[in-house]
Amino acid sequence: MARKRKSGASIVYVLLVILTFIFIAATAGVIWLSVRLADKPAPTQPSASVAIPTTPEQTEPTETTQPDPVPEHVVSTATVAAMGDLMMHLPVVNTALQSDGSYNFDSVFQYVKDYVSQADYAAINLETSLGGSDKPYSGFPKFNSPDAIVDGARDAGFDMMLTANNHSYDTGLDGFLRTLEVVRERGMETLGTMASAEEPKYVVKDINGIHIGMIAYTYETSNGQSGYPSLNGIAMTDGSYDLVNCFRYADLDAFYEEIAGYLADMKAEGAEATILYIHWGVEYLTYANDDQTEMAQKLCDLGFDVIVGGHPHVVEPMALLESTVDPEHKTVCIYSLGNAVSNQRKEYMDEYNPYGYTEDAALFSVTFEKYSDGTVYLADTNLIPTWVNMDTRSVKQYNILPLEDSRRDQWQSDFNLNSAMLSSAQKSYDRTMGLVGEGLESCKTWLAEQKQAREEYYYDLAWHPEKYAAEAARETIPETIPETTQETGDATQPAA
Repeated sequence: MARKRKSGASIVYVLLVILTFIFIAATAGVIWLSVRLADKPAPTQPSASVAIPTTPEQTEPTETTQPDPVPEHVVSTATVAAMGDLMMHLPVVNTALQSDGSYNFDSVFQYVKDYVSQADYAAINLETSLGGSDKPYSGFPKFNSPDAIVDGARDAGFDMMLTANNHSYDTGLDGFLRTLEVVRERGMETLGTMASAEEPKYVVKDINGIHIGMIAYTYETSNGQSGYPSLNGIAMTDGSYDLVNCFRYADLDAFYEEIAGYLADMKAEGAEATILYIHWGVEYLTYANDDQTEMAQKLCDLGFDVIVGGHPHVVEPMALLESTVDPEHKTVCIYSLGNAVSNQRKEYMDEYNPYGYTEDAALFSVTFEKYSDGTVYLADTNLIPTWVNMDTRSVKQYNILPLEDSRRDQWQSDFNLNSAMLSSAQKSYDRTMGLVGEGLESCKTWLAEQKQAREEYYYDLAWHPEKYAAEAARETIPETIPETTQETGDATQPAA
């Protein structure tokens, strides 16, 4: 029994020793770990003002985006229209008489009004004088017409009356001056005749920001020795060369010298384009005679951009003239616009032109364009044939019919024509286009080609400026350095 108790005590003793050792080891481990943690400093949070560095993403480098270059481009356009002669024969005047004794010419313009109004500026030739109602109204050979013709033209959209023609002086100096007064009082401008020597001989009009110089001339028939011109066989009073722009075929050099001076003056006053209205030629000829073609070429050489002719009472051809002094300059010329309105019916003209041409005319226009660099170009020209219809079916009236080809199938309904009138309108169109068609096409084609070339150049200049800069630099570098010197004060320096 005693041996068994001793063996159990030994086992207990051994277990106590092992547990004591484990406790001591664990306690030592805890103490060592605490010491290590106490020696390590606590982590700190970064300040809000300090950036935390990060690793940037790797991206491909990019070029700064530049806007596409903008080529020079059209910023303004100006369309100027013109019609021929308002021939106020008494039959035309009488159809405008109202029951109260007044006159109204609206019916003359009722169909052409919308076309005229589309232009930015429009002129028409007043082939009569306005001598007043205290003198009898009269037609050929000395015209005196009611003032209401001005109202009709103005209300149709015309802005200017061309007053330089062979009938300007038909009612003498009083009627000459009164014509200007009436036209201006009704809000229209005049061109070609002046109320005093101090008035300008031309006008420079600002039309949509484009400055267009315009001047009007008529032929006169004096011998030049009297010192004053003769219009329609009537000698004007002394000093009247200051009141009318006129020329004599026998002394064209004087005309060229004078008009060259006015052209220079217009340009000095800012004219960026120029138009000449001229009363010339031979009545009833459907072609330009030698005087007209020679004068037109000289006027082209002087630098006019557009020539608009009148007086022959029929339409004459168009032409594109090339300057003999500046090959880059060309002039659009229409030699005659015909009768805007008249009583020169085909059946009355056996002695002069029995083929109907005196019933024909044209609404002619040119369009100028200004580019963003400030340059102005003649960009286009157009022409609509017109025909004077004398309608006697109810109340007799004369109507100017615009024969626009694209609306040919509407002429009869638009203008209230019977079949005979429609046939006459179609023949009128064919007559006019037979005269002007080739020249009109030449002018339009050249102007379109110039516009295309111009805009291609502007595009190339915008996208490839370095090419033109290099060319400009080459042009400014002289081939050799000049050796000429000039005296300046007390030192000798190279010539400028």
